[in-house]
Amino acid sequence: MTNTDTTTNTSGTPNMAQVPDPGRRGAPPSRPPARRRRATPEPDDRSAISTADWRRHGVRRTWRTMHVVMLIILVVWCLGPLLLLAKFAITPTQDILRTPLKIFPNGIAWDNLDKAWNDVHISKYFLNTVYVAAGSWFMQILVATTGGYVLSVLRPRWAKYINGAVLATLFVPAVVLLVPLYLIVLNPPVVGHSMLNTFWAVWLPAGASAFNVVLVSRFFDNLPREVFEAARVDGAGPFRLFRYIVLPMSKPILGVVSVFAVIASWKDFLWPLLVLQNPDLQPLSVRLPSLENTTDKGVLMAALAISTVLPIVLFLVFQRVFLRGAGLGGAVKG
Repeated sequence: MTNTDTTTNTSGTPNMAQVPDPGRRGAPPSRPPARRRRATPEPDDRSAISTADWRRHGVRRTWRTMHVVMLIILVVWCLGPLLLLAKFAITPTQDILRTPLKIFPNGIAWDNLDKAWNDVHISKYFLNTVYVAAGSWFMQILVATTGGYVLSVLRPRWAKYINGAVLATLFVPAVVLLVPLYLIVLNPPVVGHSMLNTFWAVWLPAGASAFNVVLVSRFFDNLPREVFEAARVDGAGPFRLFRYIVLPMSKPILGVVSVFAVIASWKDFLWPLLVLQNPDLQPLSVRLPSLENTTDKGVLMAALAISTVLPIVLFLVFQRVFLRGAGLGGAVKG
């Protein structure tokens, strides 16, 4: 009987003559090695609902119902005041006082909007608010970008001390600064005459925003330094570097600061009340509360609704700025 198993000779090496040749007739064909299947990842049970519970129809239905209910509550909580203000703006005064929650029981009073714009002269106060917001926005953008550029890009020797001083001012309450700011506006050291009842009394203090300087400087810290070095090698000075390199790369943070600046100046009440005592110069945030006792409620609600249009439009236009990235990955060519 022939032994087909591999044997070894006396020297310990295998006898290859007795090993069956797979190429011979009758020998079993060789099979390729089987591919190993990838291990199925284990389900992640770290969520509020485990994978086993999520497979149950009742659990999924209950969980999705809770999501819908919470979404409805959130929408009503956020949009409820705006919708109620819009309803009161075109509702007669008697219906506002008697049945405020009923939906137009005696019709719609479109004339409230016309009276608010013409009789209350809200157009003049609206224009004053635009002036205040535009000047405050420009001053905040100017101070924030130049200050952040010096502290983050130029980086002089004393930059860390200035940065520490700017951060320290964030801990000072704004109410504490009212009296010093008012005295400075009343007797400015350089101008020589009072700035009360002028828009400069609102614009100049608005530019001194330490939060915007810190925010912009932190954004500038994340910009690629290779671009700055390449611009300096090409002969760009500090001004050209700021104008043609830094500002075009900073559109996202400029949009964020712009929205913050416009909305903050649009709703600011205390400081314009102190420095703009002339009714012809007062913005909506100051003038409308003073008309509460002398104006029809429906007309007053219409004026308040008109005053909220521009901030809402600005937020809807610039909301993408909060979500999109800077897109600077391809700024430096390899």
